[in-house]
Amino acid sequence: MFDRWVVEIKQKCDPQSLGMILVHNGVVRGTSKDGKQVKKMQLSFDQDKLDYYLKAFKDREGIAEIKVWINHGLLRVGDDIMRVLVAGRFRTDVMPVFQEFLSVIKNDIVSEVEVSS
Repeated sequence: MFDRWVVEIKQKCDPQSLGMILVHNGVVRGTSKDGKQVKKMQLSFDQDKLDYYLKAFKDREGIAEIKVWINHGLLRVGDDIMRVLVAGRFRTDVMPVFQEFLSVIKNDIVSEVEVSS
């Protein structure tokens, strides 16, 4: 998926505005943040909120493109949770948007329930 996205972005975007592409592949861990064992996770997300924030972040200065895919349903340890790509002009444009967008996805868009058995 990332390879295809990168090819698409390089073909679509003006080379003068494309200097960095950052990617994130979130994976279900075997332990939660508080150290408890995790075997499964029930994941859902709000598509309307995702669409809203995606547009808002794409409109930021220096951002050429953002791609996102979020999994849903019952996930097991090792399954992909999400894939995010942010492309833009400079590292100083891309990195803050990348970090903020990931936080918004985690805190405002995705709903998860860890299942221990």
